[in-house]
Amino acid sequence: MPRSLRPPRADDLGLRRALSDRLLPLVVASMTFLAALALAGAGAASGLAGRWRGGAAALLTVQVPNPTAPAADGASRAFAVSQALAASPAVASARALTAGDISTLLKPWLGTDAVALSVTLPAVFDVRLKDAAADANALDTALSRAAPGTLVERNGPWLERLTVLAASLKACAALAVAVVALVATAVVSVATRAGLAGRRDAIEIVHGLGATDRLIAGKFAGRITILALAGSLIGLAVAIPVVLGLAQLSAPFQTMSAAPRTPASLLSTLPTPLWAALAALPVAASFIGWGTAQATVRLWLARLP
Repeated sequence: MPRSLRPPRADDLGLRRALSDRLLPLVVASMTFLAALALAGAGAASGLAGRWRGGAAALLTVQVPNPTAPAADGASRAFAVSQALAASPAVASARALTAGDISTLLKPWLGTDAVALSVTLPAVFDVRLKDAAADANALDTALSRAAPGTLVERNGPWLERLTVLAASLKACAALAVAVVALVATAVVSVATRAGLAGRRDAIEIVHGLGATDRLIAGKFAGRITILALAGSLIGLAVAIPVVLGLAQLSAPFQTMSAAPRTPASLLSTLPTPLWAALAALPVAASFIGWGTAQATVRLWLARLP
């Protein structure tokens, strides 16, 4: 089509020259990238903490002092406890640690093998419950009846620390996203003011001819929204491979399998709330750009004589 026959573009204020399509999208892309990493980090930490909390809450350590001494039924105390664990409906599995296992655990503290000490070591059982919410009091009663003095250690303090850690990471991620939003707002405001300053004469002319504040602010907001959306999509496109790489690194901590995962399987393992949060980033960037441009232009126009 000849150049003279092409339809003119609706850019009577020259905003394509005043609002560069390079700097602002680049800054918004960087902000989107950082926000995506913060959200992914918070989601991963929350998921890992949830898995660890669920696993740790179902784990118990049972210690039986004087394991070779006879119990009430004449068998050894260790055997009586093993039978009580096997008979308990709340126990999924119970494994008795060998003397070598106990020696390995105590060697860093004792400086020598525990078997070389003239001390009778307790029998230790590694117990996994079927459900973290199982009735632990019934199990304690059964073990105490089988062998009085049996100690049951739970992971309560570690669970509390994991909960606090997960909450702290979520708070840090929320703070990071809030800071990114504030920086993005400031950048859009500065870019809009620069555009207003660059096209001041044209804006004063059309404003004096009767153009409303709504019309002028709408043109600026439309241009800023397009630039912010484009930048956020670029930043999100760069962030997704990084998020998948982080998911690949964290995969061994989430499952027992150490086999590498394909990108398709990694996509399926990312939680739905994280996908929703990532998808909302371009929408949020567009809204920030539109709202900031509207407010900046209207305040600027209000100061005109």
